[in-house]
Amino acid sequence: MADVKRICGLLVCLSFIALAGSQTKKKEESLGDKVQQLTEWNNKKSIIRLNGDKFKQYVKTAPRNYSVIVMLTALQPQRQCSVCKQANEEFQILANSWRYSQQYSNQLFFTMVDYDEGPDVFQSMKINTAPVFMHFPAKGKPKKTDTMDIHRVGFAAEQIARWVAERTDLQIRVFRPPNYSGTLALALLFSLVGGLLYLKRNNLEFLYNKSCWGVFALAIIFAMISGQMWNHIRGPPLMHRNPQTGQMHYIHGSSQGQFIMETYIVMLLHCAVVVGFILLNEAHSLKGDPGKRRIMALVGLGCVAIFFSLLLSVFRSKYQGYPYSFLFK
Repeated sequence: MADVKRICGLLVCLSFIALAGSQTKKKEESLGDKVQQLTEWNNKKSIIRLNGDKFKQYVKTAPRNYSVIVMLTALQPQRQCSVCKQANEEFQILANSWRYSQQYSNQLFFTMVDYDEGPDVFQSMKINTAPVFMHFPAKGKPKKTDTMDIHRVGFAAEQIARWVAERTDLQIRVFRPPNYSGTLALALLFSLVGGLLYLKRNNLEFLYNKSCWGVFALAIIFAMISGQMWNHIRGPPLMHRNPQTGQMHYIHGSSQGQFIMETYIVMLLHCAVVVGFILLNEAHSLKGDPGKRRIMALVGLGCVAIFFSLLLSVFRSKYQGYPYSFLFK
Protein backbone atom coordinates (compact mmCIF):
# COMPACT_ATOMS: atom_id res chain seq x y z
CA MET A 1 0.00 0.00 0.00
CA ALA A 2 2.84 2.39 0.83
CA ASP A 3 4.35 1.84 -2.60
CA VAL A 4 1.00 2.50 -4.25
CA LYS A 5 0.62 5.80 -2.34
CA ARG A 6 4.13 6.87 -3.34
CA ILE A 7 3.42 6.09 -6.97
CA CYS A 8 0.09 8.00 -6.86
CA GLY A 9 1.77 10.99 -5.23
CA LEU A 10 4.53 10.93 -7.82
CA LEU A 11 1.98 10.83 -10.64
CA VAL A 12 0.08 13.76 -9.12
CA CYS A 13 3.31 15.79 -8.89
CA LEU A 14 4.23 14.96 -12.46
CA SER A 15 0.74 15.97 -13.65
CA PHE A 16 1.05 19.34 -11.87
CA ILE A 17 4.49 19.90 -13.40
CA ALA A 18 3.20 19.00 -16.87
CA LEU A 19 0.19 21.30 -16.42
CA ALA A 20 2.39 24.21 -15.31
CA GLY A 21 4.76 23.58 -18.21
CA SER A 22 1.91 23.52 -20.70
CA GLN A 23 0.51 26.78 -19.32
CA THR A 24 3.92 28.41 -19.52
CA LYS A 25 4.31 27.18 -23.07
CA LYS A 26 0.88 28.53 -24.00
CA LYS A 27 1.79 31.92 -22.51
CA GLU A 28 5.03 31.99 -24.47
CA GLU A 29 3.21 31.07 -27.66
CA SER A 30 0.54 33.70 -26.95
CA LEU A 31 3.19 36.36 -26.29
CA GLY A 32 5.08 35.38 -29.43
CA ASP A 33 1.93 35.63 -31.52
CA LYS A 34 1.14 39.08 -30.10
CA VAL A 35 4.64 40.41 -30.75
CA GLN A 36 4.66 38.93 -34.26
CA GLN A 37 1.27 40.48 -35.10
CA LEU A 38 2.26 43.91 -33.76
CA THR A 39 5.53 43.76 -35.67
CA GLU A 40 3.73 42.94 -38.91
CA TRP A 41 1.37 45.88 -38.42
CA ASN A 42 4.27 48.13 -37.50
CA ASN A 43 6.12 47.19 -40.69
CA LYS A 44 3.16 48.52 -42.68
CA LYS A 45 2.47 51.66 -40.62
CA SER A 46 4.48 53.38 -37.93
CA ILE A 47 1.32 53.99 -35.87
CA ILE A 48 -0.92 50.98 -35.23
CA ARG A 49 -4.64 51.81 -35.14
CA LEU A 50 -6.52 49.88 -32.46
CA ASN A 51 -10.20 49.41 -31.71
CA GLY A 52 -11.64 48.30 -28.39
CA ASP A 53 -10.98 44.57 -28.87
CA LYS A 54 -7.43 45.01 -30.16
CA PHE A 55 -6.63 47.47 -27.35
CA LYS A 56 -7.78 44.96 -24.77
CA GLN A 57 -5.88 42.09 -26.39
CA TYR A 58 -2.56 43.75 -27.21
CA VAL A 59 -2.31 46.52 -24.61
CA LYS A 60 -4.30 45.63 -21.51
CA THR A 61 -4.05 41.84 -21.40
CA ALA A 62 -0.96 39.97 -20.18
CA PRO A 63 1.49 38.52 -21.08
CA ARG A 64 3.37 41.51 -22.50
CA ASN A 65 7.13 42.09 -22.68
CA TYR A 66 6.91 45.29 -24.72
CA SER A 67 5.94 48.87 -23.96
CA VAL A 68 3.09 50.60 -25.78
CA ILE A 69 2.59 54.32 -26.32
CA VAL A 70 -1.10 55.01 -26.96
CA MET A 71 -2.56 58.24 -28.29
CA LEU A 72 -6.26 58.56 -27.47
CA THR A 73 -7.67 61.03 -29.95
CA ALA A 74 -10.69 62.17 -31.96
CA LEU A 75 -9.74 62.84 -35.57
CA GLN A 76 -13.13 62.64 -37.27
CA PRO A 77 -14.21 65.99 -38.81
CA GLN A 78 -17.48 66.06 -36.87
CA ARG A 79 -15.50 66.14 -33.61
CA GLN A 80 -13.91 69.46 -34.63
CA CYS A 81 -10.75 68.78 -32.64
CA SER A 82 -8.08 70.94 -34.25
CA VAL A 83 -5.65 70.14 -31.43
CA CYS A 84 -6.01 66.42 -32.19
CA LYS A 85 -4.87 66.99 -35.77
CA GLN A 86 -1.78 68.89 -34.64
CA ALA A 87 -0.96 66.28 -32.00
CA ASN A 88 -1.41 63.49 -34.54
CA GLU A 89 1.11 65.13 -36.89
CA GLU A 90 3.70 65.37 -34.10
CA PHE A 91 2.98 61.79 -32.98
CA GLN A 92 3.43 60.61 -36.59
CA ILE A 93 6.82 62.34 -36.78
CA LEU A 94 7.96 60.62 -33.57
CA ALA A 95 6.66 57.19 -34.65
CA ASN A 96 8.42 57.48 -38.03
CA SER A 97 11.63 58.53 -36.28
CA TRP A 98 11.47 55.40 -34.11
CA ARG A 99 10.56 53.08 -36.98
CA TYR A 100 13.51 54.15 -39.13
CA SER A 101 16.08 54.54 -36.34
CA GLN A 102 18.95 52.15 -35.68
CA GLN A 103 17.59 51.42 -32.18
CA TYR A 104 14.26 50.18 -33.55
CA SER A 105 13.08 46.92 -31.96
CA ASN A 106 9.93 45.18 -30.80
CA GLN A 107 10.36 46.60 -27.29
CA LEU A 108 8.21 49.63 -28.11
CA PHE A 109 5.13 50.17 -30.27
CA PHE A 110 3.23 53.36 -31.08
CA THR A 111 -0.53 52.93 -31.29
CA MET A 112 -3.63 55.09 -31.61
CA VAL A 113 -7.25 54.73 -30.53
CA ASP A 114 -9.78 57.05 -32.17
CA TYR A 115 -12.91 57.80 -30.18
CA ASP A 116 -15.20 56.80 -33.03
CA GLU A 117 -13.38 53.46 -33.40
CA GLY A 118 -13.07 52.60 -29.71
CA PRO A 119 -15.43 54.58 -27.45
CA ASP A 120 -15.37 51.73 -24.93
CA VAL A 121 -11.65 52.38 -24.42
CA PHE A 122 -12.34 55.98 -23.40
CA GLN A 123 -15.10 54.80 -21.05
CA SER A 124 -12.96 52.10 -19.43
CA MET A 125 -10.06 54.55 -18.94
CA LYS A 126 -12.47 57.28 -17.70
CA ILE A 127 -11.13 59.76 -20.27
CA ASN A 128 -13.40 62.56 -21.47
CA THR A 129 -10.90 64.69 -23.38
CA ALA A 130 -8.48 64.35 -26.27
CA PRO A 131 -5.70 64.07 -27.17
CA VAL A 132 -4.17 61.98 -24.37
CA PHE A 133 -0.80 60.21 -24.48
CA MET A 134 -0.39 57.16 -22.25
CA HIS A 135 2.42 54.67 -21.67
CA PHE A 136 1.65 51.05 -20.86
CA PRO A 137 4.81 49.43 -19.44
CA ALA A 138 5.97 45.93 -20.24
CA LYS A 139 5.27 44.84 -16.66
CA GLY A 140 2.74 46.17 -14.19
CA LYS A 141 0.00 48.73 -14.51
CA PRO A 142 0.38 52.34 -15.68
CA LYS A 143 1.12 54.92 -13.01
CA LYS A 144 0.14 58.57 -12.86
CA THR A 145 3.39 59.60 -14.55
CA ASP A 146 2.59 57.26 -17.45
CA THR A 147 0.07 59.86 -18.66
CA MET A 148 1.80 62.79 -20.36
CA ASP A 149 0.89 66.27 -19.12
CA ILE A 150 0.54 68.02 -22.48
CA HIS A 151 -0.84 71.17 -20.83
CA ARG A 152 2.50 71.65 -19.08
CA VAL A 153 5.04 70.51 -21.67
CA GLY A 154 3.08 70.61 -24.94
CA PHE A 155 2.91 67.82 -27.51
CA ALA A 156 5.79 68.56 -29.87
CA ALA A 157 7.53 65.42 -31.12
CA GLU A 158 10.68 66.34 -29.18
CA GLN A 159 8.72 66.68 -25.93
CA ILE A 160 6.96 63.34 -26.45
CA ALA A 161 10.32 61.69 -27.21
CA ARG A 162 11.75 63.05 -23.95
CA TRP A 163 8.76 61.74 -22.02
CA VAL A 164 9.05 58.33 -23.72
CA ALA A 165 12.75 58.19 -22.79
CA GLU A 166 11.86 58.87 -19.15
CA ARG A 167 9.34 56.03 -19.13
CA THR A 168 11.16 53.41 -21.23
CA ASP A 169 14.88 54.39 -21.25
CA LEU A 170 14.71 54.31 -25.06
CA GLN A 171 16.25 57.39 -26.67
CA ILE A 172 14.51 58.46 -29.89
CA ARG A 173 16.14 61.06 -32.10
CA VAL A 174 13.43 63.03 -33.85
CA PHE A 175 13.86 63.50 -37.60
CA ARG A 176 11.50 66.07 -39.05
CA PRO A 177 10.74 66.12 -42.77
CA PRO A 178 12.40 69.07 -44.51
CA ASN A 179 10.29 72.22 -44.49
CA TYR A 180 11.33 74.82 -47.03
CA SER A 181 8.51 77.27 -46.30
CA GLY A 182 10.67 79.27 -43.89
CA THR A 183 13.54 79.41 -46.39
CA LEU A 184 11.20 80.49 -49.20
CA ALA A 185 9.60 83.15 -47.00
CA LEU A 186 13.02 84.48 -46.01
CA ALA A 187 14.17 84.52 -49.64
CA LEU A 188 10.97 86.33 -50.63
CA LEU A 189 11.50 88.89 -47.87
CA PHE A 190 15.08 89.58 -48.96
CA SER A 191 13.90 89.83 -52.58
CA LEU A 192 11.26 92.39 -51.66
CA VAL A 193 13.72 94.41 -49.57
CA GLY A 194 16.32 94.25 -52.34
CA GLY A 195 13.74 95.30 -54.93
CA LEU A 196 12.59 98.20 -52.76
CA LEU A 197 16.17 99.40 -52.25
CA TYR A 198 16.80 99.15 -55.99
CA LEU A 199 13.71 101.18 -56.86
CA LYS A 200 14.59 103.77 -54.22
CA ARG A 201 18.31 103.80 -55.00
CA ASN A 202 18.19 107.51 -55.76
CA ASN A 203 16.31 108.38 -52.59
CA LEU A 204 17.43 106.42 -49.51
CA GLU A 205 16.60 109.01 -46.88
CA PHE A 206 14.03 106.61 -45.40
CA LEU A 207 16.92 104.48 -44.12
CA TYR A 208 17.71 107.32 -41.73
CA ASN A 209 14.08 107.72 -40.62
CA LYS A 210 13.83 107.21 -36.86
CA SER A 211 10.13 106.32 -37.04
CA CYS A 212 10.75 103.40 -39.45
CA TRP A 213 13.47 101.93 -37.25
CA GLY A 214 11.30 102.49 -34.17
CA VAL A 215 8.38 100.55 -35.68
CA PHE A 216 10.74 97.75 -36.73
CA ALA A 217 12.22 97.54 -33.21
CA LEU A 218 8.77 97.53 -31.60
CA ALA A 219 7.63 94.68 -33.87
CA ILE A 220 10.56 92.55 -32.70
CA ILE A 221 9.91 93.46 -29.05
CA PHE A 222 6.20 92.58 -29.29
CA ALA A 223 7.02 89.22 -30.87
CA MET A 224 9.53 88.37 -28.11
CA ILE A 225 7.55 89.45 -25.04
CA SER A 226 4.34 87.77 -26.26
CA GLY A 227 5.88 84.29 -26.08
CA GLN A 228 6.65 83.45 -29.71
CA MET A 229 9.91 81.77 -28.74
CA TRP A 230 8.08 79.60 -26.19
CA ASN A 231 5.65 78.55 -28.93
CA HIS A 232 8.53 77.64 -31.22
CA ILE A 233 10.15 75.46 -28.53
CA ARG A 234 7.09 73.81 -26.95
CA GLY A 235 4.66 73.67 -29.88
CA PRO A 236 1.44 74.43 -27.93
CA PRO A 237 -2.06 74.09 -29.45
CA LEU A 238 -3.78 77.02 -31.14
CA MET A 239 -6.61 77.03 -28.59
CA HIS A 240 -8.54 74.57 -26.43
CA ARG A 241 -12.16 73.44 -26.60
CA ASN A 242 -13.80 72.22 -23.40
CA PRO A 243 -15.10 68.72 -24.28
CA GLN A 244 -18.00 69.00 -21.81
CA THR A 245 -19.34 72.49 -22.59
CA GLY A 246 -17.84 73.02 -26.06
CA GLN A 247 -16.54 76.44 -25.00
CA MET A 248 -13.33 77.68 -26.63
CA HIS A 249 -10.49 78.80 -24.35
CA TYR A 250 -7.93 81.21 -25.75
CA ILE A 251 -6.05 81.87 -22.48
CA HIS A 252 -4.31 78.97 -20.71
CA GLY A 253 -5.40 78.74 -17.09
CA SER A 254 -1.91 78.01 -15.79
CA SER A 255 1.34 79.94 -15.65
CA GLN A 256 3.12 76.82 -16.94
CA GLY A 257 1.53 76.90 -20.39
CA GLN A 258 -0.02 79.06 -23.07
CA PHE A 259 -1.92 78.81 -26.34
CA ILE A 260 -0.88 80.30 -29.67
CA MET A 261 -3.96 82.55 -29.71
CA GLU A 262 -2.94 83.79 -26.28
CA THR A 263 0.36 85.12 -27.64
CA TYR A 264 -1.50 87.06 -30.33
CA ILE A 265 -3.86 88.54 -27.74
CA VAL A 266 -0.99 89.58 -25.48
CA MET A 267 0.87 91.05 -28.45
CA LEU A 268 -2.14 93.19 -29.46
CA LEU A 269 -2.65 94.39 -25.88
CA HIS A 270 0.99 95.45 -25.58
CA CYS A 271 0.72 97.19 -28.94
CA ALA A 272 -2.40 99.10 -27.84
CA VAL A 273 -0.69 100.25 -24.62
CA VAL A 274 2.30 101.51 -26.60
CA VAL A 275 -0.01 103.35 -29.02
CA GLY A 276 -1.60 105.05 -26.02
CA PHE A 277 1.77 106.25 -24.74
CA ILE A 278 2.70 107.51 -28.22
CA LEU A 279 -0.54 109.52 -28.38
CA LEU A 280 0.17 111.01 -24.96
CA ASN A 281 3.66 111.98 -26.05
CA GLU A 282 2.47 113.45 -29.35
CA ALA A 283 -0.30 115.40 -27.61
CA HIS A 284 2.27 117.06 -25.40
CA SER A 285 4.52 118.08 -28.31
CA LEU A 286 1.79 118.87 -30.85
CA LYS A 287 1.49 122.49 -31.86
CA GLY A 288 -1.83 124.00 -32.82
CA ASP A 289 -5.40 123.72 -31.58
CA PRO A 290 -5.48 122.98 -27.79
CA GLY A 291 -8.76 121.09 -28.29
CA LYS A 292 -7.12 118.54 -30.58
CA ARG A 293 -4.26 118.15 -28.14
CA ARG A 294 -6.73 117.51 -25.31
CA ILE A 295 -8.66 114.92 -27.32
CA MET A 296 -5.45 113.13 -28.35
CA ALA A 297 -4.30 113.08 -24.75
CA LEU A 298 -7.62 111.65 -23.53
CA VAL A 299 -7.62 108.96 -26.24
CA GLY A 300 -4.04 108.02 -25.35
CA LEU A 301 -4.87 107.91 -21.64
CA GLY A 302 -7.92 105.75 -22.35
CA CYS A 303 -5.85 103.31 -24.43
CA VAL A 304 -3.27 102.96 -21.67
CA ALA A 305 -5.86 102.53 -18.91
CA ILE A 306 -8.18 100.10 -20.72
CA PHE A 307 -5.65 97.86 -22.45
CA PHE A 308 -3.26 97.78 -19.50
CA SER A 309 -6.18 96.69 -17.34
CA LEU A 310 -7.00 93.90 -19.81
CA LEU A 311 -3.36 92.85 -19.82
CA LEU A 312 -3.41 92.74 -16.02
CA SER A 313 -6.60 90.63 -16.04
CA VAL A 314 -4.90 88.09 -18.33
CA PHE A 315 -2.02 87.96 -15.84
CA ARG A 316 -4.49 87.42 -12.96
CA SER A 317 -6.20 84.55 -14.79
CA LYS A 318 -2.88 82.72 -15.21
CA TYR A 319 -1.42 83.47 -11.76
CA GLN A 320 -4.21 82.49 -9.41
CA GLY A 321 -4.28 84.54 -6.22
CA TYR A 322 -2.67 87.67 -7.67
CA PRO A 323 -4.41 90.40 -5.60
CA TYR A 324 -4.14 93.47 -7.80
CA SER A 325 -6.40 94.70 -10.61
CA PHE A 326 -7.18 98.00 -12.31
CA LEU A 327 -10.42 98.48 -14.25
CA PHE A 328 -11.34 94.85 -14.93
CA LYS A 329 -11.16 91.82 -12.68
